[in-house]
Amino acid sequence: MEWHPHTASCDICQSARQGLKRKSHPPNAQLSKKLKPAPDRARQAHRHKGRAQARVGSNDVMKKIANCGQMHLSTTLLAVDFPAHFVKAISCQICEHILADPVETTCKHVFCRVCILRCLKVMGSHCPACRYPCFPTDLETPVKSFLSILNSLVVRCPAKECSEEVSLEKYNHHVSSHKESKDTLVHINKGGRPRQHLLSLTRRAQKHRLRELKLQVKAFADKEEGGDVKSVCLTLFLLALRARNEHRQADELEAIMQGRGSGLHAAVCLAIRVNTFLSCSQYHKMYRTVKAITGRQIFQPLHALRNAEKVLLPGHHHFEWQPPLKNVSSSTDVGIIDGLSGLASSVDDYPVDTIAKRFRYDCALVSALMDMEEAILEGLRALGLADYLGGPFTVVVKESCDGMGDVSEKHGSGPAVPEKAVRFSFTVMQVTATLGARAVKVFEEAKPNSELCCKPLCLMLADESDHETLTAILSPLIAEREAMKGSALMLEMGGIRRTFRFVFRGTGYDEKLVREVEGLEASGSVYICTLCDATRLEASQNLVLHSITRSHAENLQRYEVWRANPYHESAEELRDRVKGVSAKPFMETVPSIDALHCDIGNAAEFYKLFQLEIGEVYKHPDAPKEERRRWQATLDKHLRKKMNLKPIMRMNGNFARRLMTAETVDAVCELIPSQERHEALRELMDLYLKMKPVWRSSCPAKECPEALCQYSFNSQRFAELLSTKFKYRYEGKITNYFHKTLAHVPEIIERDGSIGAWASEGNESGNKLFRRFRKMNARQSKCYEMEDVLKHHWLYTSKYLQKFMNAHKALKDSGFTVTSQAGLGDPLSIEDSLESQESMEF
Repeated sequence: MEWHPHTASCDICQSARQGLKRKSHPPNAQLSKKLKPAPDRARQAHRHKGRAQARVGSNDVMKKIANCGQMHLSTTLLAVDFPAHFVKAISCQICEHILADPVETTCKHVFCRVCILRCLKVMGSHCPACRYPCFPTDLETPVKSFLSILNSLVVRCPAKECSEEVSLEKYNHHVSSHKESKDTLVHINKGGRPRQHLLSLTRRAQKHRLRELKLQVKAFADKEEGGDVKSVCLTLFLLALRARNEHRQADELEAIMQGRGSGLHAAVCLAIRVNTFLSCSQYHKMYRTVKAITGRQIFQPLHALRNAEKVLLPGHHHFEWQPPLKNVSSSTDVGIIDGLSGLASSVDDYPVDTIAKRFRYDCALVSALMDMEEAILEGLRALGLADYLGGPFTVVVKESCDGMGDVSEKHGSGPAVPEKAVRFSFTVMQVTATLGARAVKVFEEAKPNSELCCKPLCLMLADESDHETLTAILSPLIAEREAMKGSALMLEMGGIRRTFRFVFRGTGYDEKLVREVEGLEASGSVYICTLCDATRLEASQNLVLHSITRSHAENLQRYEVWRANPYHESAEELRDRVKGVSAKPFMETVPSIDALHCDIGNAAEFYKLFQLEIGEVYKHPDAPKEERRRWQATLDKHLRKKMNLKPIMRMNGNFARRLMTAETVDAVCELIPSQERHEALRELMDLYLKMKPVWRSSCPAKECPEALCQYSFNSQRFAELLSTKFKYRYEGKITNYFHKTLAHVPEIIERDGSIGAWASEGNESGNKLFRRFRKMNARQSKCYEMEDVLKHHWLYTSKYLQKFMNAHKALKDSGFTVTSQAGLGDPLSIEDSLESQESMEF
């Protein structure tokens, strides 16, 4: 490309055209000298001469560009006659004056700041001395030792009337006394420090220097971009990077601007932390380790995770109740509160010495619904109701509550103090919409007994047998539930304001807690059942024909009779009248069977039956206790050998499931001599295994319709076996769960459609999580500890976070891993880091 001057009269362009025309030269001059003959060397020398002339011409051009004759001191003013090489070292390589406000390039050449900046602007981004790439941001201040030598140089004052010699450092101060003289040069730096580079300044100094520019950018952003100063600045930076060919850095900046940064999204990091059970400190150490190893911020810092948490925890979304809830604040930004906050104090109040933390019920329900927003809207679309504006939606909620027994940490140093805990949780079972006269299911929980959908509402360090403490803590929660029953929730979902009504079903309680909260006598009572008024004798005489007669309202009435004794009866007569109700019911439960505890209770009874059959109690009913212990030891040893059933497990759900199999009966029969007893035991187990799917399945009418049809026949045959072959055990008595299994299952399924879906299994699994979260979040104060556990457990049940972990598992199952070759810059892969988190010791 030929270079034409912009005007004919421009001396700089004319000089540049003559002096800066680049000559071609061989790549290796030394090699060419050896290989070429003498005439070639002559031609080469001629070229070198031409290049030297071009360099001289170039220097002249640069001096004209710098134009600093009236600003910088000439080397002729030096008071000492220094050697030529020293003079060259302390002079600018552009203007050849003494260095003024010197700067150093990347290639270690030194120039006056003004000279180099002017040359870079006109000549291009390369060093004038060696043509190495150079940009204004690359300029740095030389080392202090060089500046010290420079400032100590002595120069003569150029003023005619003055003959003093001063150091370069004091030259500015000296020249200020010759204001009238025209011979003195402009001050090098008007009395202050050398001007520092922008990036080396403090934040305050940067603000001061850029104040005018900041105001201009703000004015432009207000006028053109709706006040978005951040986007304007980021775009300017992006354009500057592209102009300098810094495309990799520009791509990363662009990715961050578009919200798809090079690292993982904060919600993904939160899902990883929650699902791998990392405490905040463990996650922070992992974050720092990965950042140090890879040099990239793959994981987000903790503050970014906390921002992601806020959206998922109760108290973030705005909502409204119509009519407003009675005795409940209209505030919507309610997070974790004290479990005793709703308790009205009085003079004779029960002294509650416990720690409880909970969410407000309505805030928790709103958060749960918004967490399921995607599933609900998808359900509407699947039904062709994407524009559905009717209502209200009906939300069915399963409530669960259970005591966890002793949860105290064993640290040694003294006797362990028992510390019991109780958890109250809920599960959104289904959401239905009303279309005319019929209701259609918009959402139904696919795994209603999973720990992933059982959301914690209240945690308390209390004993579930302590009726007064339970009443004190759960009463405000029950009051909120009662208030919500008669009101409609107004909540914006999918950009549309929608109405929700709630149906609460308290089915996730085991028998012990049902008796506690419904005011019934304990399980050893004559009144065997929490569903009907049958006594133990009546239940054993008539095993199958019973109907549900108990209800919360009936229990309240019976308590009033017990309290007032209007008929002035004796204690025995009064007890018979109220059917075992002796304390005031405070929580409304749905009369039902808990499928999990039904399994465990029945398995415990079969375990006892196996022992009695080994000891042939049908022949010898009066065996001593030592003999009975020997039967148990024999059974445990045999089950461990044949079925790998460890006696330390009994009696939990897993032990119960593995015990109740035909293989276990075959193994037990090896210890029983009578063939007749073998047949009886096998038939009893066979009938039980045919009945079990009916109460275990989430929808028996679909999953096991044949077993459901045959249930009544099987239960009658089961009852017949108990009252004949096993009469020695069930003469005049029967266990609570055998009674419920035989008498109440068909009636409950006919009413609710299922028993298994409404069980407390998810809550029981949540109890394990409580222990794990508590160890993980072991802060000093138990109040904070309970808050941490409640918050972490809530996040663990978030469907939004589960979506990320499911995607991660899907990728893992398909064999996909993200490694350094995928763009992380280090051999450490995210997959490896995720898999090793639980085993890492920080």
